[in-house]
Amino acid sequence: MLIGLTYDLKKDYLKEGFSEEETAEFDCEETIESIESTLISLGYETERIGNAKQLIKCLATGKTWDLVFNIAEGMYGAGRESLVPALLDYYRIPYTFSDPLVLSVCLHKGITKSIVRHYGVATADFAIIENELELNTINLPYPLFIKPACEGTGKGIDGMSKIDGPKNLNITVSRLLDSYKQPLIVETYLPGREFTAGIIGTGEDSRCVGAMEVLLRKCPDEELIYSFYNKSNYEQIIDYHIPEKEVLSACSELALAAWKGLGCRDAGRIDMRMDEKGILNFMEVNPLAGLNPVHSDLPIIARLNGISYQAIIEEIMRSAQKRVTV
Repeated sequence: MLIGLTYDLKKDYLKEGFSEEETAEFDCEETIESIESTLISLGYETERIGNAKQLIKCLATGKTWDLVFNIAEGMYGAGRESLVPALLDYYRIPYTFSDPLVLSVCLHKGITKSIVRHYGVATADFAIIENELELNTINLPYPLFIKPACEGTGKGIDGMSKIDGPKNLNITVSRLLDSYKQPLIVETYLPGREFTAGIIGTGEDSRCVGAMEVLLRKCPDEELIYSFYNKSNYEQIIDYHIPEKEVLSACSELALAAWKGLGCRDAGRIDMRMDEKGILNFMEVNPLAGLNPVHSDLPIIARLNGISYQAIIEEIMRSAQKRVTV
């Protein structure tokens, strides 16, 4: 079985002049090598494709694969994660992870929260701001938390993200709108403990492989916030711990409800945080979770629960192959 590999390699974009923040979600060579060597060890034949541009060139020559292992994040727009899956759908080539609709929906934090709330999953009240004139429409109690609606890896999150009053709200909204050129999500601030849960599988076959608490040891920001800086320097700043049994059970229940409601496939993560009453709230989903065997959250969660990296890749492939038509 020939498996193509689609991905965005960080060093390629850095060579083109993109910044560290712009390429924060892209993968290093170690991640691609780890996925490829694991697939080979599982008996698959592999072929590296690369990013969307490289995929388009291959498809134009008539190239095809039995299945594509897709971890391409894309570069531009709210539909950037959907580009590679959409191209593969057009050519009727099966692939790992979620489809274009789910990837687009899950990249927009406001739309995602609206959907999970429909399914009864707790999530903080929020508003979407597209311009400064809409600040007057916000009817949420302070403190608030604000971030770009369509970014990951902590982009746009720093010590100014927690808002205590109207003045700081105006300043932060203006700065983020100017910097990120996209809608912002303003949420009721959740002061409690933060967790991330790993999911493997699709639909009723989905299962939570574990959860871990995100604990910040020290922080250059004024607030203990899981910011872009802190995520980028997690080894010096962040500790991960398996939560107590009752909390772990609650994390699993919330994560699976959100995962199934959103229609995510194969593997990913759900981030959540407790409110002032200790009730877990959905924050966001990562349907294209990082797969670096050492540094990425999903493999860390799996490792803490006795699941090997090879087992993760094997289960992802098993889930995706159920969609392959014979």
